[in-house]
Amino acid sequence: MEETPIFTNDAIVLGVLMIALGFVFYTSSQKEGFWKKFYSVVPALLMCYLIPAIFNSLGIIEDSTSQLYFIASRYLLPASLVLMTLSIDLKAIFNLGPKALIMFFTGTAGIIIGGPLAILLISTFSPETVGGVGPDAVWRGLSTLAGSWIGGGANQAAMLEIYEYNPDLYGGMVLVDIVVANLWMAIILFGIGRNEKIDSWLKADDSAITDLKNKVANYAASVTRNPSLADLMIMLAIAFGAVGVAHWGADWISAVLVENFEVFNDKKSALASFASSFFWMISIATMIGIVLSFTKFKTYEGAGASKIGSVFIYILVATIGMKMDLTMVFDNPGLIGIGLVWMGIHAGLLILVAKLIKAPYFFLAVGSQANVGGAASAPVVAAAFHPSLATVGVLLAVFGYVVGTYGAILTTILMQLAAGS
Repeated sequence: MEETPIFTNDAIVLGVLMIALGFVFYTSSQKEGFWKKFYSVVPALLMCYLIPAIFNSLGIIEDSTSQLYFIASRYLLPASLVLMTLSIDLKAIFNLGPKALIMFFTGTAGIIIGGPLAILLISTFSPETVGGVGPDAVWRGLSTLAGSWIGGGANQAAMLEIYEYNPDLYGGMVLVDIVVANLWMAIILFGIGRNEKIDSWLKADDSAITDLKNKVANYAASVTRNPSLADLMIMLAIAFGAVGVAHWGADWISAVLVENFEVFNDKKSALASFASSFFWMISIATMIGIVLSFTKFKTYEGAGASKIGSVFIYILVATIGMKMDLTMVFDNPGLIGIGLVWMGIHAGLLILVAKLIKAPYFFLAVGSQANVGGAASAPVVAAAFHPSLATVGVLLAVFGYVVGTYGAILTTILMQLAAGS
């Protein structure tokens, strides 16, 4: 039995997370001394993720007894996307060019080939780790990882249905998903703090990204004002009004698809992921923000719309960190090893292609997270570079939903062949 964490009351857990965030922002704002040196090595965003993970590992708080991640991902994430999209420059987004898509599909390819290669490698010195027959076959369980790491939770569920992996063993695959995906996200966040050095090594041309950030910054400067109470209330009304519309629309679309089209109701169908209300919620919230960016509501960027959106994003980062128990790395070393090798191949291919096409680290990081993390974390990583870039993360995550099940099926076929060999 798992031990109960010290704090299970979400009011207390939220307080712990907010104190952690406040500590990080206070210490990272110091201009001299130890903290200045510390944050020159460790990015503040990584600490916002890592401290809750440490608290979870020590048994102080725990995601399984909390609803905070659900609240942050379902309410604060769509609200932040609306607020950070208000000042978007769509033309500048399109001017980013094809490298974003190239890196996304490179990430997908890395997952597709990484699975079977990991099985072949691990089987050379630990064949029992990748063995099993019938419903217990490890390749069937790994199919759920492929679904999760290309598309998301809905695609993961589809793989479980299609390949009928033993439900009693499924927890082990969930463990690998949580540990490996979260470790990789931590590495991605660490790299953001060294973005310029990485881009220099990649010989990347990030002028389009810089132009976009400058356009948004210049616009914000031109409309900057001291926000009044009315401004703050109106921005919250815009954000959470849009969240309400996004949830209503998502529930309605999902219900219509499931009730009227059997293909969306069949969990084994490659189209089943489009019945996910989370997918539609994120898509609708982003679309609302884009539409509002063509109206006078865009001027609320000058009152701090993207800053409020960033607050919501950092709270989400803390709740994502709370899902990571660092001690779980040692719970099933064989399966964790497969996951680490698999993710290493994914990362290696991304780095190789980024080097070849001189793609900025931004495209590598967001392209990877649009696959591995999906719509919950791709906007987080994109916004860490600049709030105006959050939409890029959402758009790429949408591609993940589109190709998730198909890519996972191809990966599983290759893993089955690798396991049989």
